[in-house]
Amino acid sequence: MIEEGSKSSKSMVEKRQLFMEMRAQNFDVIRLSTYRTACKLRFVQKRCNLHLVDVWNMIEAFRDNGLSTLDHNAEINVSRLETILSSIFYQLNKRLPTTHQINVDQSIGLLLNFIVATYDSEGHGKLTVFAMKAMLATMCGGKILDKLRYIFSQISDSNGVMVFAKFDQFLREVLKLPTAVFEGPSFGYTEHSVRTCFPQQKILLNTFLDVLMADPPPQCLVWLPLMHRLANVENVFHPVECSYCQSESMMGFRYRCQQCHGYQLCQSCFWRGHASGPHSNQHQMKEHSSWKSPAKKLSHAISKSLGCMPMGEPPHPVFPEAAERPQDLAHTTTLESPSRLDEEHRLIARYAARLAAEASNSTQCPPTDLSFNFDANKQQRQLIAELENKNREILQEIQRLRLEHEQASQPTPEKAQQNPTLLAELRLLRHRKDELERRMSALQESRRELMVQLEGLMRLLKDEEQKQAVQTGSSPHSSPSHSASCTMPMPIRSTSAGSTPTHTPQDCLAGVGDDVLDAFSQGVPRNLRNDLLVAADSITNTMSSLVKELHSVDDGLEDEECNMRNGREKVSSLKHSGKRHSSPSF
Repeated sequence: MIEEGSKSSKSMVEKRQLFMEMRAQNFDVIRLSTYRTACKLRFVQKRCNLHLVDVWNMIEAFRDNGLSTLDHNAEINVSRLETILSSIFYQLNKRLPTTHQINVDQSIGLLLNFIVATYDSEGHGKLTVFAMKAMLATMCGGKILDKLRYIFSQISDSNGVMVFAKFDQFLREVLKLPTAVFEGPSFGYTEHSVRTCFPQQKILLNTFLDVLMADPPPQCLVWLPLMHRLANVENVFHPVECSYCQSESMMGFRYRCQQCHGYQLCQSCFWRGHASGPHSNQHQMKEHSSWKSPAKKLSHAISKSLGCMPMGEPPHPVFPEAAERPQDLAHTTTLESPSRLDEEHRLIARYAARLAAEASNSTQCPPTDLSFNFDANKQQRQLIAELENKNREILQEIQRLRLEHEQASQPTPEKAQQNPTLLAELRLLRHRKDELERRMSALQESRRELMVQLEGLMRLLKDEEQKQAVQTGSSPHSSPSHSASCTMPMPIRSTSAGSTPTHTPQDCLAGVGDDVLDAFSQGVPRNLRNDLLVAADSITNTMSSLVKELHSVDDGLEDEECNMRNGREKVSSLKHSGKRHSSPSF
């Protein structure tokens, strides 16, 4: 018993949640009942997320749930109503981006409780199909023109003429909405409401739209177009100061007095009946839903006076007087099917039924219509065939260009594989190049060692000249006596710093020219300086010939030739310096 009582109390709280939130908005301070009713219904529409569902999506939901084939007076229970609302909001979430998803369960609960409180106040647990269609088509989003066209299709006969009894039923159902938000005394249903709206006898679609979209519309439905205008001006900015609250800008509607010059009010002050100075609430006010700068106003007035623009535009386009064909949405896919296979089967079945219906209709047409339809279909098929041929040609051309691009972008080694002789020559050249590079590196190492030896010998010669000059008492430039019997060690400097040489000078001279060997031999004394210079020239000439041979194989060794030339210049400079500082031969 306690659990049942808690559940019932929770259910009562959920039913009253939407009305409690609406009362918290304090809409009752609005002075005019039309604005008060429109603001309350707009709040219910946004709170239940109905403003995100377009009227065409609502019509599709009616068809998918089988309501299009039911009679208007047929009744559905609350559980089926909940299923219909679930399909509407789940389909809405599929259309919305992931960052704008809604709380489906909350929206279903709020809207279900509002519908039950509005149309099942006695608690029978049932409501008619027409009542649900009228309520959802009125409260959903979309253009008012599309809504009224759908409503007219539900209350008109097969000839496109409005049935007054159905329009009377529509007024009974739709006027329960103002009553649900506690505005029944101002916009309640009366028996004279139909004749007040349409005193004519025959009402077609254009007449129906003219009356309901007129300015002002019928008194019982004046809140309906106002609710749509509220939705359109919610984010409109007016850079104008309110004459009462002194606010520097306005959002929404702007009201300008027709008697007090420059007196303007924001929508909050106007709805609450605020006035200041000479202005009175009895003055006529003009409602503005957009802002125009003074320059735009002037150009608009000039164009209007010169006849460059029409004086008055019709509130809606003119539709044909014949009965409109019902919207055929059978080709659309029902995303709420349990599996894709069932969905495809249902789609195929609907398409087959559509083809069968069109075939049955075509058999009833006169022969001239059949021939006309056949010719039109034949032209369409020919056009489709031509387009398909062009598409195939374009695809073939794209494939051909892609193949040419791939062949042109192939690397050269793959092309060279077709010529074995060329590959063999390339291998030999690479091998020869590697061999010459190894010889070049060996000669460079020998050259460095020789230059170190030459530097040491020059130092020894200078020291010997200074010693002889001290012993004989002559100048260093005088010719000293020959001392061939004395042998001097020749230090050999290693390439790595701090290393101790472990080989003799004769070992270091292995592989060089004969002049160098004779110069360092202990036989007949010769001019050691000249012999060293001759040996250096011989090594330089040998390296020059090697560089020339490298140039014939690979042009990329030009830098090495430059190094050889630099080496030759250094040796030449040593030669000239040796001539300037001549030493005695021994």
